Amino acid sequence: MAEVKASPLKHFVTAKKKINGIFEQLGAYIKESATFLEDTYQNEELNPVTTEEQVQEVQSYLLKVAGIGEVLARRQMKVVFFGRTSNGKSSVINAMLCDKVLPSGIGHTTNCFLKVEGTDGSEAFLLTEGSEDKKNIQTVNQLAHALHQDEDLDAGSMVCVMWPKAKCALLRDDLVLVDSPGIDVTTELDSWIDKFCLDADVFVLVANSESTLMQTEKSFFHKVNERLSSPNIFILNNRWDASASEPEYMEEVRRQHMDRCTNFLVDELGVVDRAQASDRIFFVSAKEVLQARVQKSQGMPEAGGALAEGFQARMFEFQNFERRFEECISQSAVKTKFEQHTMRAKQVSEALRRIMDSVHIAAQEQRVYCLETKEDRFERLEFIEKQLDLLTMDCKAKIKKLTEEVERQVSNTMAEEIRMLHMLVDDFHLDFHPSPVVLKVYKNELHRHIEEGLGNIMSQKCSSSITSSIQAMQTDMIDGLKPLLPPSVIEQVDSMVPRQSFSLTYDLACDKLCSDFQEDISFHFSLGWTMLVSRFVGPKNTRRALMGYSDQVPRPMALTPVSTSMPPFPQSSMTQEELMVSMVTGLASLTSRTSMGVLVVGGVIWKAVGWRLIALSLGLYGLLYVYERLTWTTKAKERAFKRQFVEYASEKLQLIVSYTGSNCSHQVQQELAGVFAQLCQQVDVTRQNLQDEIHDMNSKIELLDNLQSRAKLLRNKAGWLDSELNMFTQQYLQHSK
Repeated sequence: MAEVKASPLKHFVTAKKKINGIFEQLGAYIKESATFLEDTYQNEELNPVTTEEQVQEVQSYLLKVAGIGEVLARRQMKVVFFGRTSNGKSSVINAMLCDKVLPSGIGHTTNCFLKVEGTDGSEAFLLTEGSEDKKNIQTVNQLAHALHQDEDLDAGSMVCVMWPKAKCALLRDDLVLVDSPGIDVTTELDSWIDKFCLDADVFVLVANSESTLMQTEKSFFHKVNERLSSPNIFILNNRWDASASEPEYMEEVRRQHMDRCTNFLVDELGVVDRAQASDRIFFVSAKEVLQARVQKSQGMPEAGGALAEGFQARMFEFQNFERRFEECISQSAVKTKFEQHTMRAKQVSEALRRIMDSVHIAAQEQRVYCLETKEDRFERLEFIEKQLDLLTMDCKAKIKKLTEEVERQVSNTMAEEIRMLHMLVDDFHLDFHPSPVVLKVYKNELHRHIEEGLGNIMSQKCSSSITSSIQAMQTDMIDGLKPLLPPSVIEQVDSMVPRQSFSLTYDLACDKLCSDFQEDISFHFSLGWTMLVSRFVGPKNTRRALMGYSDQVPRPMALTPVSTSMPPFPQSSMTQEELMVSMVTGLASLTSRTSMGVLVVGGVIWKAVGWRLIALSLGLYGLLYVYERLTWTTKAKERAFKRQFVEYASEKLQLIVSYTGSNCSHQVQQELAGVFAQLCQQVDVTRQNLQDEIHDMNSKIELLDNLQSRAKLLRNKAGWLDSELNMFTQQYLQHSK
C-alpha cells in the first residue's frame, strides 16, 4: 500500500482535479461575462460599448468551454498493450492489476479489445460497445465465457471490463488498461489505430523473448508513429523466465534483444535516444509476477511455489517497468490530455480579457463624452438663463417705451379729431324729423356714424405706424431669442411671429357715452328773455339760472350724467348760489338803471320822436319775431341738433381721450407681451430639454461607472484565471516535458 500511495499516477489525478477546477471557474466566468455583455448590448443607452460580435464570441466560448469541461471530467490515462497472439499481453495486465482480471494462459486468446477500467461499485460487470446493459461477472471464467458466447464481437470491437477499484489499487488513479487482439491475426491495423490508439498515452509492446521482433510488430508501430507525434513505447520481453534453463546464454540473448529493440526504438522509430532506450526495454515474466502477487494477496510467501531461478531479478525488472511506466504515463497523460486544453483556456481567458479591456475603454470614452456633453449643456443652460434675463429686461423697457408712444400718439390724434368733430357730424346725412321716434333712430345712426368715422380716421392715422412698430419689435424679439433656440424651433417661431393679423381696436362706445344727450330744438326768439339772459351770463349758466328761477321754461337743457365707465364731468368753478346772486344783482342793477333811464329817455324820446317811432320799433320787433318763427324749419332744427350734439359729444369724447390712449397702449402691451411669452415658452422648452439631457447624462454616467467597475472586475478575473493556468502549466506541463 505504501507503494501505491507513492505512485506517480497521483500526479495525473491531482493535475486532473486542478484543471477541472480551473475550467469550472472559467465556465462560470464566461457565463458571467456573457450575461454582462448581453445586458450591456441590449441596453440602448450604453451602445456602442459592446458589439454583437463580442456577445456572440463569448457565447461561443461558453459552449466550447462547457464541452471541454465535460471532456476533461472523463479524461483518463490510457495504456494500450499490443503484441502477437499468445505473447502474454493479458498476463502482463493481470500482473499489473495484481489479480486475475482478464482470461490468460492456454486456450484463452483475446479476440477483441478489452478495456479494464475502475468502478466505484463493489461488483464487476461488462459493457459492450454500443450498449449500456451491464453484464455481471464474478470470475475470470465467467468473463471468458461471456466473451466467447458473444457472437457479435470481432477484432474491432471494444468490451469494457468495469472492475471494482476496491480490489485493485492501480485502477483508483484514472488508469485504463487496454488489451488488444494479436496484431498478427488482422489486417485492420489502420482502423485499430484510428479507433483505439489516437488518445493513448503509452503503448506497451509485449514481445516473446524466445523469439525476435517480427516485422508485423514493427509495421504496426511504424503506423502508430506516423499518426502520433513521438508516441511513448515500452517493450516488454515477456517469458524471460525461459532463459533460466540456459544461464550460459542469458546475457548474450539479453544483449541481442536489447540491441534489436534499441535499434527499433531509436533508429527506426526515433521516439527516444539511446541514453533513454534502456528505460523503455524490460525483460520480465508476467506469469511469475502474477503468481507471486496472488500468493502474497492470499497471505502466502511471494517467492513460494515452482518459480525458476532468478525470479527476484525478474520481479525487480517488472517492478522497475511499472515504476518507469507510471512515471511516463502520468507525465505523458498530463501533457497529452491537458496541455492543449490549457492552451485553449489561456486563449479564451486572454480573449475575454481583451474584450473586457475594450469594453472598459469604450465605456471610459463614452463617459468622457458624457461628461463633456453634460458640461456643454450646463454652459448652454447658464448662457440661456443669463441671456433670457437680459433680453427680458431689454424687452420690457422697449415695450414700455412703445406703449407710452402709442398712448401719446392715440391721445393726440383723438384730441385733434374731436376738434374736427363738426366736420364728421356734417357729413352725416339721414332724414331728420323732430318726432321722438325719428329722433331716436337718427341718434343711433349718428352714434354709429361717429363710431365708425372716428375709428377709421384713427386707424388711418395711427394703426399703420403702430403696427409697423409692433412688427419691428417682434422681429427684434425673435432675433434676440434665436440664439437660444434649436434650429427646429427657430423654424416654428419664424412661422409663428410676427403676427400680421394684429390691429388696434378703438372702442369709443358713442352710443353709451351720449346716451343721455337731450336736444333742445324748440323755437327761441333771439331777442327773447332766454336769449338775452344767455347773452348776459352765458349758455351754461343760463340753463342753470332758468332752471332755478323760471318755471315758464318748457324743457330745461340736458345735464348729461357721465357713464360709470367714463371719467366724471369737471365741476364748474361757480356754485349755484353764486350764480343766482350774480344774476339777481345784475338784473336788479339793470332794471333799476333801465327804469330810471326809460323814464328819462322815454320822456325825451316821446317828446323828440313821438309815438310814431315807438310804433315803428314795435313793428320791426314783431316782424323780426315773425321772420325767425317762419324760418325755424326742419333743416334749421337739424342744424341746431347737430350743433348741440357736437358741443355735447366733444365734451364727452374729451373725457375718454386718455382712456382710449391707455386702452390702445394696453393692447400693444398685451400683443408684445404675448409674443414675448410665446418665445419664452420655446426657450423654456429648450431649457427643459437641456435639463433633461443633463439628467440623462448623469444617469448614463452612473451606468457607465457601474459598467466600468464590472468590466474591470471581469478583466481582473480573466487575469487571475490566466495566472492560475500559468501556475498549472509550470507545475504540471513544464515538469512533464
